[in-house]
Amino acid sequence: MTKNYSSLSEIKSELQNGKTTVVGLVNNYLKTIEQNAHLNAFNEVFGQEALQRAKDIDSRLTQGNAGKLAGMVIAIKDNICYKDHKVSASSKILSGFTSIYSATIVERLLAEDAIIIGRCNCDEFAMGGANETSYYGPVKNHADNTKVSGGSSGGSAVVVQAGMCHAAIGTDTGGSVRQPAAFCGVVGLKPTYGRVSRYGLIAYASSFDQAGPITNSVEDAALLLEVMAGADDYDSTTASNPVPAYSANLQSPEGKKKIAYLQESISSPGVDPEIKQTLITAIEKLRAEGHTVTPIAFEYLDYLVPAYYILVTAEASSNLSRFDGVHYGYRSPNTTDLMSTYKKSRSEGFGKEVKRRIMLGTFVLSAGYYDAYYAKAQKVRRLIQQKTDQILKEYDFILMPTAPEPAFNIGKEEKDPVVSYLADIFTVQASLTGVPAISLPAGNNSKGLPLGLQLLTKHFNEQELLSFSKYFVEL
Repeated sequence: MTKNYSSLSEIKSELQNGKTTVVGLVNNYLKTIEQNAHLNAFNEVFGQEALQRAKDIDSRLTQGNAGKLAGMVIAIKDNICYKDHKVSASSKILSGFTSIYSATIVERLLAEDAIIIGRCNCDEFAMGGANETSYYGPVKNHADNTKVSGGSSGGSAVVVQAGMCHAAIGTDTGGSVRQPAAFCGVVGLKPTYGRVSRYGLIAYASSFDQAGPITNSVEDAALLLEVMAGADDYDSTTASNPVPAYSANLQSPEGKKKIAYLQESISSPGVDPEIKQTLITAIEKLRAEGHTVTPIAFEYLDYLVPAYYILVTAEASSNLSRFDGVHYGYRSPNTTDLMSTYKKSRSEGFGKEVKRRIMLGTFVLSAGYYDAYYAKAQKVRRLIQQKTDQILKEYDFILMPTAPEPAFNIGKEEKDPVVSYLADIFTVQASLTGVPAISLPAGNNSKGLPLGLQLLTKHFNEQELLSFSKYFVEL
């Protein structure tokens, strides 16, 4: 059984003391991956390549010129491009496709000597909150194999939860790093929109998508963000703000903080009673430490999910038009002409949920409905941003549950997809407004299922968010 290291600093001290080697670490992870194959967390494991790279890093460590991530074995979500490796976004339409370049974040991680051990299963094109829309089948939760892992970065959360690698990179469009992190009892960080390059991420909704780390500790999340963040000439939406040394400045926060929490997260009947209690306990602990914790009402709460789904489906409808069965990926064998190639390749290549979102997005962008839906949702997004900014001028953080319930049963069929969309109620606010948010493990419920609490803060305030998060999880 692989030792589950809580942080890279723990691994580094064992490497320095000769208690282990990077090759030894990779071998142990490969064994654990084999033992946990039933969880279906990996779409592909790069075993031989990871071992070869581990040998090179061991020799760099001996020479004293290894990068700051030497000894960190990570996995990447299967919508992040890695040169000369397959990438499919867990969709049939990209079966057999090999990437001809690497995402900027992959290049930055490799430059600091991280080892990429495989690509993780996810909801198809990152569309879903349970990792059940994947062409390769659902990912199972390590805490209870009958439960979902959360989504869309379910595989990325489970590989960390089950000790199949040390950390993983997911992508977060409306909660896809934070919600599976909560379901799996690990740390999941969504950085400020524009903090991390999106170049080389298979786009779902371009004004929302953001890559983020899934780890066992806040320290490792800080370190990975430090490596991945920063301006990128290939992505004009990245910010040029300097990248602080997040991991070196995780001291306890100075002074007492002002924290707001949504009163609906405690009063709403839709929130699981044990999650409410976990939140109340956290509020009491913070108050006991002298922080000011105040309930607030968010008047646009009912508009968060509708605005989010109108905007992301519109962007998805546009982004996914490039997968046409002509240029690359799956092409239907039953075609007779160009039009049937488009129609059949897309209808056979995309899964049900992806088709639903493309159709919904095409509808809200169509001539007769653009103003009624898409334009209105953009106005609502602006109102939500203004209100959130206003709250964060007065308070340091907003505290809320990551999800309204713990991991639910695999195959829990919803007759109405709106019911499952509403599960994003607490995660989409940070996505609509572009602010950073982190999901932190908050213990288990009475059935042993992990629970998570979430903190949001101002744009580009990751340093304070990470410092306070480290303090918060140790309370």
